[in-house]
Amino acid sequence: MKRELLKFLILAILVAILPTLLSGSYLVNVLIFVGIHTMLAVALNLLLGFAGQISLGHAGFFGLGAYASAILTTTYGINPWIAMVAAAVAVSLLAFAIGFPILKLKGHYLAMATLGLGIIFFIVFNEAVELTGGPSGFSGIPNLKIGSITFDNDLKNYGLIWLFTLVTVLLSVNLANSRIGRALRAIHDSEVAARVMGVNARLLKVQIFALSAGISAIAGSLYAHTMGFISPTSFGFNFSIELITMVIIGGLGSIYGSLIGAFILTILPEALRTFQDYDIIIYGIILILMTMFLPGGLVRGIPGLLARLRPADKQEEG
Repeated sequence: MKRELLKFLILAILVAILPTLLSGSYLVNVLIFVGIHTMLAVALNLLLGFAGQISLGHAGFFGLGAYASAILTTTYGINPWIAMVAAAVAVSLLAFAIGFPILKLKGHYLAMATLGLGIIFFIVFNEAVELTGGPSGFSGIPNLKIGSITFDNDLKNYGLIWLFTLVTVLLSVNLANSRIGRALRAIHDSEVAARVMGVNARLLKVQIFALSAGISAIAGSLYAHTMGFISPTSFGFNFSIELITMVIIGGLGSIYGSLIGAFILTILPEALRTFQDYDIIIYGIILILMTMFLPGGLVRGIPGLLARLRPADKQEEG
């Protein structure tokens, strides 16, 4: 546990000093998205990496949080912080309710069910024009505010987003190392064996599904209030695949791996703007290569790869 605390402290210090090393608001803006994507990747990793439950529609929960917060604040004049809490609670309860029937499914049936769920959310975002603004998007979303401090520039938003991200990482690391985390790993390895050991696998899967959805909703709310504008294109199938790619790149079951995956896949589109129309193809290629050569992700895969190469190097020297 001391090692995990050291990792977290290093991350927190890096987050604190990074803006001072960067010139220009553009790079700070990119790091804001890294923070939001890290929250989403960690949330999905709790479900996919620890509980072993696939979700191809997680961008939908992200969108629900964003739209719920936007509608409550802009249309009904509710305080943004209250709207964020309400959005997170509502999305968590929705996920808990639909999790019972959906998480009975296994394998590709579960994948198709979550894909269908994401498509339903996306259609609602597009078609409920009077409520969501439809394809034209939803604008005029207010900035978050604490007392006299309004989060209305990149540096302030960076601090706010990464505060939420660090809290998410810390709580997730603690969860992963707790009795619940061990139970989730048992479910991942063998649900039947977990049940024999007294784990209520069905309830725990639904609870982690609801928690994952709730974290995604908070990320969505932060995204909405940071950007001031949202549209359905940000919450479609492509983004769900992007989130899965982040988790797999970093490593299933690795919280800090999720951060690495989020960083890489947030920076990559910025570096490959010429190929932005082919992003889903690029993500597909990355998924294939990672599955073939680094199935444990970068966090676990690279040390394992180096360990396999060392004996070969020694034999060549001999």
